[in-house]
Amino acid sequence: MGSASPPPAAGVLGPCAACKVLRRRCTDKCMLAPYFPSTDLRTFTNAHRVFGAGNITKLLQEIPQWQRQDAASSMAYEANARMRDPVYGCTGVVFRLQNQVSELQAQLARAQAAVANLHAENANLTALICARMSQALQETTAVTADGTAPAPYVFQNDSFLLDGSSVPGYIWEPPLRP
Repeated sequence: MGSASPPPAAGVLGPCAACKVLRRRCTDKCMLAPYFPSTDLRTFTNAHRVFGAGNITKLLQEIPQWQRQDAASSMAYEANARMRDPVYGCTGVVFRLQNQVSELQAQLARAQAAVANLHAENANLTALICARMSQALQETTAVTADGTAPAPYVFQNDSFLLDGSSVPGYIWEPPLRP
């Protein structure tokens, strides 16, 4: 029987995406393995086409360990943006996002102006209602020159009841004689 190869190390499922694309053997000390897993070949392929594997490795070696993940993510993002838009790359994305922010700021300003107008309308209507209510209250509680208070507004025009036109006869008239 042949000897079986030892199982892969914990967390290593096979060669990283960089070693697969470059068709080389992936070692435990592979610099690119932590940043380009074997499950994401397209990301490394794009980064390799835009930057080159040597430049990626060189850049990662020159920066501190704690910044390498961010640098690899940034290179992958820039490479993917360049593949989608060969002319502008991520600059095109930034430009589109800046335009979107400007449009949203203008929309927000319009909405805030509309809210301010509604608040002003509400304040004006409230002031008008309060003024009319105050005027009506003053009219109903005002004392006339002779010291009597006028009837409430609803009954101020009740003279038509006693003019004789709406009632067939006055109550104090004597009855008609036959």
